[in-house]
Amino acid sequence: MTDPVSRTILLLDIEKYSDRDDIEQAYLRRMLYDVADRTLERAGIDERLRLRADRGDSVMELIDANASVTALLRALLTEVPTQLHAVNRMASSSAQIRLRGVVATGYVAVDEHDGWVGSDLNHACRLLDAQLLRTALRERRDDFALCVSESVHTGIVRHGHAGIPAEDFHPVTVDSKNGPLRAWLHGPVPGAGDDHSEKGGTSVPGASSGERPAPRRDQPGAQAPGAQAPEAHAARPSAPPAGAVFHFHGGAPTFGGSLVGGDQHGVSGGQVTGDVHLGGSGGESA
Repeated sequence: MTDPVSRTILLLDIEKYSDRDDIEQAYLRRMLYDVADRTLERAGIDERLRLRADRGDSVMELIDANASVTALLRALLTEVPTQLHAVNRMASSSAQIRLRGVVATGYVAVDEHDGWVGSDLNHACRLLDAQLLRTALRERRDDFALCVSESVHTGIVRHGHAGIPAEDFHPVTVDSKNGPLRAWLHGPVPGAGDDHSEKGGTSVPGASSGERPAPRRDQPGAQAPGAQAPEAHAARPSAPPAGAVFHFHGGAPTFGGSLVGGDQHGVSGGQVTGDVHLGGSGGESA
């Protein structure tokens, strides 16, 4: 096996390739190769600076690290959509070609069977197969969805080079057999899917929206819809009853010939309301 060397990795994959018959698949493969060749030519990347591997419904390019990644990204964002539009506007529905693409960088070695080996290459393939990228292409009206690795975004995209608008790339995290992978998706992030975007889409558990969630009906202190909160009752004392109010705390006070609300009572502890006359029915009120 050769020593690992730094490479730019380009992957392009045809959507719904296995749904076509043999004649249609052969046509789509020709279109895929044509798109890849024209795009790399537009980026100024000579055939001597790249290695190609055929994967049936996809093509893999290992590009020399000295080739311009900026030029490659610019060509992918402009040339690929133009070519796909030109092809699809003249093709039947069964011959429409739509592509997912990934650009990454990393170290790749070549083994004795001309196979490519490297964890960076594996990660790029995981991004290409991610459900998020598949969903992104399916939800778009155009025919191309591009994802770049974290290293490509850090080194190229975020600097806002001409023809590569940094604001059009959005951070996402996709699930893979190697664990979560962080990447950057060009264009709108899907609103749903098995993967999780870092902007919009799936909400983060525990994140505050600025609103206090309503308690469930089975939680302590939960209120029925429209019921007043308990603290509201505690903060607003009940209005006192009309007339005089007497409070007695222990003992056995008595009133000789008193009239309490028109009735004779001996009172020990409690509250008396209404008109109270002491010393007989004709006495002065207290």
